[in-house]
Amino acid sequence: MDTKEWQINLEKFDRHVMNYIPIRLIRLSDMTFVERNDVKKHLRDSVPRSKCDQHPATLVKYAILSHRWLDEGEPTYEEVKSGTAKGGLGYEKLKKFCATARTYKVEFAWSDTCCIDKSSSSELDQSIRSMSRWYYNSYICIVHLAESETIEDIMRDGWIRRGWTLQELLAPGNIKFFNKHWMHMTRDANDKSPKKTEIMKTLERATGIPHKELQKFQPGPVRVDERMMWASKRKTTRVEDVAYCLMGIFDVSLQTAYGEGGDRAFSRLIEAIMQGGDPSVLNWTGKPVFRSSSAVPRSPENYIGRTLQLPPVLGRLEMAMTSLGLRVPLVVLPLTISSSTERSKDEKNITFECPLSRAIRCKATVSNTMVAENHQFALGIVNYSRVSFTAPRIAGKSIGCILVRSAAHQKTCQPTSHAFVKHEIVSPPKQVFGDWQKLGQMGLVEVNFPNIPSDSYMYIKDEHLEIVYL
Repeated sequence: MDTKEWQINLEKFDRHVMNYIPIRLIRLSDMTFVERNDVKKHLRDSVPRSKCDQHPATLVKYAILSHRWLDEGEPTYEEVKSGTAKGGLGYEKLKKFCATARTYKVEFAWSDTCCIDKSSSSELDQSIRSMSRWYYNSYICIVHLAESETIEDIMRDGWIRRGWTLQELLAPGNIKFFNKHWMHMTRDANDKSPKKTEIMKTLERATGIPHKELQKFQPGPVRVDERMMWASKRKTTRVEDVAYCLMGIFDVSLQTAYGEGGDRAFSRLIEAIMQGGDPSVLNWTGKPVFRSSSAVPRSPENYIGRTLQLPPVLGRLEMAMTSLGLRVPLVVLPLTISSSTERSKDEKNITFECPLSRAIRCKATVSNTMVAENHQFALGIVNYSRVSFTAPRIAGKSIGCILVRSAAHQKTCQPTSHAFVKHEIVSPPKQVFGDWQKLGQMGLVEVNFPNIPSDSYMYIKDEHLEIVYL
C-alpha cells in the first residue's frame, strides 16, 4: 500500500465531501438524515489506496430530485427528522422518489423540500448558493413531472415554467424524466442524449434552449442575453428568487436577502455578471431599474426578443457600477442624422451615419423633441480590445449602443478683474454638453464597417476611447 498516495486521495475525497455535496442527505437504507461528516466516515475505506485518477464524485453517489412544489403538504426537515412526516401527497412523492433512487444503486438521496433546515438562515443561504453545484455532482437527477403522462405533455407541464427548475435541467450530467405515475418517460439510461431524441426535441421546443446546451451546459457570465431569454418566461414564488435561481447559470454568487425586493436582487445579479466583462449583458430593452443608471434592467423579461448575435468578444469589457452609473470605457464614434420618417406623432424613425465614414449606418427610434432640440449622438462600440497597441482594435462586424447627450443650459458670469486678482479667467465654451446616456430603451445594435471583413480587424485612434457613465 502506498501511504503517500492514499493520503493524497483521502485529501481530495475529504475536500469533495465537505464542499461539493449537499450539507445533508437521506440515507436510503433507513430513511434518516446523514451529515457530511457521516458520509465521509462511511465511505472513507472505499478511497483508492494507490495512485488513481478517479474523481471523488464517483464514490459519493446520490440521487437528487427535481420537481414542482405542492402548494402545501411538502414534508419539512423537522418532520422528517422527528419521524412525524406521514401521509399526504408530499410525503408520498418523497417516498416514491426514494424508492426510484434505490433502483439506481445509490446509498443517498436529496430533496429540497426536507433536506434543508430552513430555520437556519446561514444554511438556507449556503444551500441556495451551492444548489447548482449539488445538481451537477449528483449521480442521477430524477425529474418528476406531476402534470405529464406523455412526452408531448411536457410542453404544458408547470415544471417547464418554474424558475428553479432551469438550473435543475441544465446542471446535471445524468437526468431521467418520470411522469405523474412515476413511470419512465423514455427507455434511455440518460435522457440527456447526444442524439436528438423525442424528449430532447420536446425540451428544446418547450424551453427555447438549443439541444447542445441541454445536453452539456457550461455555466458562466457569457452570452447573457441568450441565457436570460431562457429564464424570461419562468416564474418564482418569491420575487427575489428570480435573481437567486440564476446564480448557478451564470456562475456567480450573491448573498441572499429575502425582503430586499425583486428589483434590488436582480440588479445585484446583473452587477455580479458584469464583472465577467461580457458586453451581451447590455443587450436588453425597456426601462432601467434605477434612475441613476440606464445600464441595469428590471428582470429577464427585458431580454425577450434580443436575438442579436454578438461577434466573438475581442477582450473583456471593463464595467464597474459607481454612484454616477455604470462606468465603462467605450470607443465613441460621432453620429449625425441622415434621414428620418414619422413613426407616430411623438416619435421618428431615424437613420444615423458616421461623419468619419458615411457608409457606417445604424437606426433608432427617437422622440420628436430630441430631434428638434440640440442633441449630439454617438455610437459606443463595446466589443473592442487593446492588445500590445494602445490604440483600440475593432472587428469589421461590431456591436455598440447608441448614445445621446444634450446641450447643458448654463448661466455664466464674467467677474471683474479685481475680484480674482490671482486667478486667470477664461471665456466659457460656446456650448457645453452633458454626459453621454444610452439612447431611450434600446439594446445593442450591429454595425458593419465598410471594406472590412467581419472576421478582420482595424485600429482606431486612441482619442475615440472615452470613459462613459451609463
